[in-house]
Amino acid sequence: MTLPVRIGLISDTHGLLRERALRGLVGSEVIVHAGDIGSAEILDRLRDTAPVIAVRGNVDTQEWARTLPLTNTLEVEGTSLFVLHDLHDLDLDPRAAGFGIVISGHTHKPLQTERAGVLYINPGSAGPRRFNLPITVARLTAGTRPWKVEYIPCDDSPPQRQ
Repeated sequence: MTLPVRIGLISDTHGLLRERALRGLVGSEVIVHAGDIGSAEILDRLRDTAPVIAVRGNVDTQEWARTLPLTNTLEVEGTSLFVLHDLHDLDLDPRAAGFGIVISGHTHKPLQTERAGVLYINPGSAGPRRFNLPITVARLTAGTRPWKVEYIPCDDSPPQRQ
Protein backbone atom coordinates (compact mmCIF):
# COMPACT_ATOMS: atom_id res chain seq x y z
CA MET A 1 0.00 0.00 0.00
CA THR A 2 1.28 3.46 -0.92
CA LEU A 3 0.68 6.12 1.67
CA PRO A 4 -0.46 9.55 0.49
CA VAL A 5 2.08 12.35 0.34
CA ARG A 6 1.04 15.44 2.28
CA ILE A 7 2.43 18.79 1.15
CA GLY A 8 1.96 21.78 3.43
CA LEU A 9 1.33 25.05 1.60
CA ILE A 10 1.91 28.46 3.14
CA SER A 11 2.39 31.97 1.80
CA ASP A 12 2.53 35.62 2.74
CA THR A 13 3.70 35.24 6.33
CA HIS A 14 5.30 38.72 6.19
CA GLY A 15 7.45 37.88 9.23
CA LEU A 16 4.58 36.40 11.30
CA LEU A 17 4.28 32.64 11.75
CA ARG A 18 1.16 31.97 13.78
CA GLU A 19 1.17 28.89 16.00
CA ARG A 20 -2.11 27.75 14.44
CA ALA A 21 -0.51 27.94 10.99
CA LEU A 22 2.44 25.91 12.19
CA ARG A 23 0.12 23.31 13.76
CA GLY A 24 -1.81 23.15 10.48
CA LEU A 25 1.37 22.07 8.69
CA VAL A 26 2.28 19.29 11.13
CA GLY A 27 2.31 15.94 9.36
CA SER A 28 3.51 17.38 6.06
CA GLU A 29 6.30 15.51 4.27
CA VAL A 30 7.39 18.80 2.69
CA ILE A 31 6.32 22.43 3.13
CA VAL A 32 6.12 24.86 0.22
CA HIS A 33 6.33 28.56 1.07
CA ALA A 34 5.11 30.65 -1.88
CA GLY A 35 6.90 33.86 -0.92
CA ASP A 36 6.61 37.06 1.08
CA ILE A 37 8.27 35.19 3.91
CA GLY A 38 9.44 38.28 5.77
CA SER A 39 12.31 36.80 7.79
CA ALA A 40 14.77 33.90 7.72
CA GLU A 41 13.45 32.75 11.11
CA ILE A 42 10.15 31.77 9.47
CA LEU A 43 11.94 29.26 7.26
CA ASP A 44 13.96 27.96 10.22
CA ARG A 45 10.79 27.32 12.21
CA LEU A 46 9.11 25.63 9.26
CA ARG A 47 12.17 23.39 8.77
CA ASP A 48 11.62 22.10 12.32
CA THR A 49 8.38 20.58 10.97
CA ALA A 50 9.45 19.32 7.51
CA PRO A 51 11.85 20.09 4.66
CA VAL A 52 11.01 23.44 3.04
CA ILE A 53 10.89 24.58 -0.56
CA ALA A 54 10.54 28.36 -0.75
CA VAL A 55 10.49 31.14 -3.29
CA ARG A 56 11.22 34.82 -2.87
CA GLY A 57 8.28 37.22 -2.82
CA ASN A 58 8.18 40.93 -3.54
CA VAL A 59 8.74 41.87 0.13
CA ASP A 60 11.69 39.48 0.50
CA THR A 61 14.36 42.06 -0.31
CA GLN A 62 16.73 41.63 2.64
CA GLU A 63 20.16 40.02 2.36
CA TRP A 64 18.99 36.64 3.73
CA ALA A 65 16.40 36.33 0.92
CA ARG A 66 18.74 36.96 -2.01
CA THR A 67 19.65 33.28 -2.25
CA LEU A 68 15.99 32.25 -2.60
CA PRO A 69 14.89 31.55 -6.17
CA LEU A 70 11.99 33.42 -7.77
CA THR A 71 10.57 30.08 -8.94
CA ASN A 72 11.02 26.51 -7.83
CA THR A 73 9.83 23.08 -8.86
CA LEU A 74 9.25 19.71 -7.29
CA GLU A 75 8.09 16.31 -8.44
CA VAL A 76 5.56 14.38 -6.38
CA GLU A 77 3.89 11.11 -7.32
CA GLY A 78 4.70 11.64 -11.01
CA THR A 79 3.33 15.20 -11.09
CA SER A 80 5.53 18.26 -11.56
CA LEU A 81 4.70 21.30 -9.40
CA PHE A 82 5.75 24.85 -10.25
CA VAL A 83 6.05 27.40 -7.43
CA LEU A 84 6.20 31.19 -7.73
CA HIS A 85 4.98 34.10 -5.65
CA ASP A 86 2.84 36.17 -8.02
CA LEU A 87 0.82 34.28 -10.61
CA HIS A 88 0.97 37.37 -12.86
CA ASP A 89 4.72 36.69 -13.22
CA LEU A 90 4.11 33.23 -14.71
CA ASP A 91 6.04 33.38 -17.97
CA LEU A 92 5.43 29.88 -19.26
CA ASP A 93 2.55 27.67 -20.28
CA PRO A 94 2.47 25.19 -17.37
CA ARG A 95 0.72 22.47 -19.34
CA ALA A 96 3.11 22.72 -22.30
CA ALA A 97 6.06 22.73 -19.85
CA GLY A 98 4.77 19.54 -18.20
CA PHE A 99 3.50 21.01 -14.92
CA GLY A 100 0.30 19.65 -13.43
CA ILE A 101 0.10 22.05 -10.48
CA VAL A 102 1.03 25.72 -10.02
CA ILE A 103 1.36 27.06 -6.47
CA SER A 104 1.41 30.81 -5.86
CA GLY A 105 0.71 33.41 -3.20
CA HIS A 106 0.68 37.22 -3.29
CA THR A 107 -3.09 37.89 -3.36
CA HIS A 108 -3.67 36.69 0.22
CA LYS A 109 -6.80 34.94 -1.11
CA PRO A 110 -7.19 31.16 -0.89
CA LEU A 111 -7.78 29.81 -4.38
CA GLN A 112 -8.17 26.47 -6.07
CA THR A 113 -9.02 26.36 -9.76
CA GLU A 114 -8.25 24.23 -12.77
CA ARG A 115 -7.44 25.56 -16.23
CA ALA A 116 -6.44 23.52 -19.24
CA GLY A 117 -5.76 20.49 -17.04
CA VAL A 118 -3.50 22.40 -14.62
CA LEU A 119 -4.45 22.81 -10.95
CA TYR A 120 -3.73 26.32 -9.59
CA ILE A 121 -3.51 26.69 -5.81
CA ASN A 122 -3.02 29.71 -3.57
CA PRO A 123 -2.94 28.77 0.13
CA GLY A 124 -3.97 32.30 1.14
CA SER A 125 -2.12 34.33 3.72
CA ALA A 126 -0.80 32.96 7.00
CA GLY A 127 0.60 36.29 8.21
CA PRO A 128 -0.96 39.59 9.23
CA ARG A 129 -4.60 40.01 8.24
CA ARG A 130 -5.22 41.96 5.07
CA PHE A 131 -8.64 43.54 4.65
CA ASN A 132 -11.31 40.96 5.59
CA LEU A 133 -9.48 37.98 4.07
CA PRO A 134 -9.17 34.73 6.02
CA ILE A 135 -5.88 33.58 7.56
CA THR A 136 -5.14 30.15 6.09
CA VAL A 137 -2.61 27.52 5.13
CA ALA A 138 -3.39 24.56 2.90
CA ARG A 139 -2.63 20.88 2.65
CA LEU A 140 -2.22 19.20 -0.73
CA THR A 141 -2.56 15.42 -0.60
CA ALA A 142 -1.16 13.32 -3.43
CA GLY A 143 -1.75 9.65 -4.01
CA THR A 144 -5.26 9.85 -5.41
CA ARG A 145 -6.66 11.67 -8.41
CA PRO A 146 -7.80 14.32 -8.29
CA TRP A 147 -5.40 15.63 -5.68
CA LYS A 148 -7.11 16.76 -2.50
CA VAL A 149 -6.69 20.38 -1.38
CA GLU A 150 -7.74 21.31 2.14
CA TYR A 151 -7.68 24.86 3.52
CA ILE A 152 -6.93 25.17 7.22
CA PRO A 153 -8.15 28.29 9.06
CA CYS A 154 -5.44 29.79 11.26
CA ASP A 155 -7.37 32.44 13.18
CA ASP A 156 -10.41 32.48 15.39
CA SER A 157 -12.74 33.79 12.70
CA PRO A 158 -15.28 31.44 11.14
CA PRO A 159 -14.08 30.02 7.80
CA GLN A 160 -15.20 32.02 4.77
CA ARG A 161 -16.57 30.41 1.65
CA GLN A 162 -14.66 30.86 -1.59
